[in-house]
Amino acid sequence: MEKKVHMVSLGCPKNLVDSEVMLGLLSRNHYIITPDETQAEIIIVNTCSFIREATEESIDTILKLSHYKREGLCRRLIVCGCLPQRYGPQLLGELPEVDLFIGTGQFHLIDTLIERTSRKLYMNNPPSFLYNHLTPRLISTPNHTAYIKIAEGCSRSCSFCTVPGLRGRYRSRDPASIIKEVTQLACTGIKEVVLVSQDTTSYGKDLGKGISLETLLRDMVGVEGLEWIRLLYAYPRPNHFTEGLIEVIAREEKICKYIDLPIQHINDQILKAMKRGVRGGQLKQLIDELRKKIPALTLRTSLIVGFPGETKVHFRELVKFVEETQFDRMGVFRYSSEEGTSAASFGNHVPEEVKENRYREIMEIQANISLKKNLELIGTIQRVLVEGYCAESRYLLKGRMASQAPDIDGDVYITRGTATSGMVNLRVTHASEYDVIGEISSS
Repeated sequence: MEKKVHMVSLGCPKNLVDSEVMLGLLSRNHYIITPDETQAEIIIVNTCSFIREATEESIDTILKLSHYKREGLCRRLIVCGCLPQRYGPQLLGELPEVDLFIGTGQFHLIDTLIERTSRKLYMNNPPSFLYNHLTPRLISTPNHTAYIKIAEGCSRSCSFCTVPGLRGRYRSRDPASIIKEVTQLACTGIKEVVLVSQDTTSYGKDLGKGISLETLLRDMVGVEGLEWIRLLYAYPRPNHFTEGLIEVIAREEKICKYIDLPIQHINDQILKAMKRGVRGGQLKQLIDELRKKIPALTLRTSLIVGFPGETKVHFRELVKFVEETQFDRMGVFRYSSEEGTSAASFGNHVPEEVKENRYREIMEIQANISLKKNLELIGTIQRVLVEGYCAESRYLLKGRMASQAPDIDGDVYITRGTATSGMVNLRVTHASEYDVIGEISSS
């Protein structure tokens, strides 16, 4: 008898791709995928453990879902991904509710491991698996959007980051395989692909043969039916943004004029302690160059406040930089001391209350910047990808502009006009800090 499986995917889009691969493998092997955990005989949690908050969310989710083993239909609870990869055998004693643990290096064996009856942890250090266009995958994103993982792992040594230990060294996918996957998705109606990896601008450097993000993009824009190509997680080293890469982003209409550039800080002393390999002046110069050469660029960044040794002077420098630079989008993290990272052993840790105050101050500044930029859109015509009706109302359509990445940025709410899905022109009528409202326009 076919068994019903429910999947919970936590963390970033890169983790979501892994979840979609697991769902594809299970579906191929005649498991029934259900969105209802109360009907599932097998529940799988693909965990994130990048920072403490993510670890806590993963554990809370596991404990919550274990309820269905005691009082529901669930017979097996399986935990995959970063949590077992990071904490290993100690989880066997701490989470007795879990029947099977699978690390980041062996999640692709889910279809063969899922029925194992012995309570065990399956790991492979370091992870080496890379999916390709032949790997079964069940897309779970709304309508016309899909994430494409172009590489896996990270070979950098940022002092605050756990990713290299969780995901292994950086390894790029074969470009021909990526183009074939994008082509296959476009044939199914996908209009937007979002390129992700831990370090997107390093794509191809490990492959040689002249392969790079620039060459990949030049091939990808030729895929028929594809309308938007979006870049996330672009490492902000100036030499990664070659003249050719900037030129192809600026020139090609299909490439969203949107770059996610996680700089983390601007003070040279903090950047050095973070082992980012770049100075504040170089970051400023790169941002100026990108904005100068890519018209109407939407620039997103992420910052860390409260890093060990961050003084009031360092923080004021960061605040001034945010005010002057006027980023279009921003995410801010409070520094989290993570076991196994070099920064965890640093002195001069910042009190949690101070981290929280600094976080709130920068987020308030950014909210005002975002509101100002969105208000400037009122009266303009924007190209919008309609995703369907919003969860709050079956009468209100929702979508995104090219300047809005899925899940992390705001949305567009459509108050007048009809469209089942796909691309429409929209006249912006109202705006808030993160969302805009408008009407479908014939112009």
